[in-house]
Amino acid sequence: MDYQILALDLDGTLTNSKKEITRPTREALIDIQKNGKKVILASGRPTVGVMPLASKLKLQEYGGYVLSFNGGHIMDCQSGRVIYNRTLSSDIVAPLYHIAKKYSGVDILAYTDDALLSGIKPNRYTDIEAFVEKMPIVEIDNFPSQVTEPGNKLLITGEADIIEKVRKEVASHFRSYLSVYCSDPFFLEVMPAGVDKARSLLKLLTALGMSAEEMICCGDSYNDLTMIETAGLGVAMANALPAVKEQADYITKSNDEDGILHVINEFMR
Repeated sequence: MDYQILALDLDGTLTNSKKEITRPTREALIDIQKNGKKVILASGRPTVGVMPLASKLKLQEYGGYVLSFNGGHIMDCQSGRVIYNRTLSSDIVAPLYHIAKKYSGVDILAYTDDALLSGIKPNRYTDIEAFVEKMPIVEIDNFPSQVTEPGNKLLITGEADIIEKVRKEVASHFRSYLSVYCSDPFFLEVMPAGVDKARSLLKLLTALGMSAEEMICCGDSYNDLTMIETAGLGVAMANALPAVKEQADYITKSNDEDGILHVINEFMR
């Protein structure tokens, strides 16, 4: 198959353990774009957290795309045009906050363009999110009253065993009104119903007049499952969760072994 599109998760996939893109991988991604391939960065990160990597890969120059907030927002990097944008309703903020507040050590986060708003109390996973996004944490006193426009995503952070309990309660409470799943065992992503990476990629492919069969999708975690299942070639990293590996068509090297470079060399050159 002549694959034309490469969709990449970021953390644990494109970036290594230091949250960096290695030089060989960066050069390979620029090279395939010069040869007409399209690169899409598909991440749970907010758009502002994806754009520095998009710039390093020259997506603005070659017409790549950023799919942020797990698919809630799609942007054409070349034109700056927003292709798709789904946001949460303000009516979910208070009940979600009160569910999170019942559990020990849990925090709830909202995103602005330049800060993370912590609604309960920052924990070490809040700190990890701040590090990844390169954004400061701002603690706010009354989360429901101050977060009147929750945007594309809210995030609940905490220890994995507690987050699983929160996930079950949130899913039961909101049912099909929200999409709720873990991007990591300590990160619970809360988004509008029907938002996931696969659906948003399919919207983009339709706009481009292309098919999923022409696309390679690479990922490592739960929020990558749908796009890996949908792609013409679904790729799991060697460091991926077992459930992701089970659904993948191909398992590449780990994110610390230039696994994406290996995919490019095997399938796109």
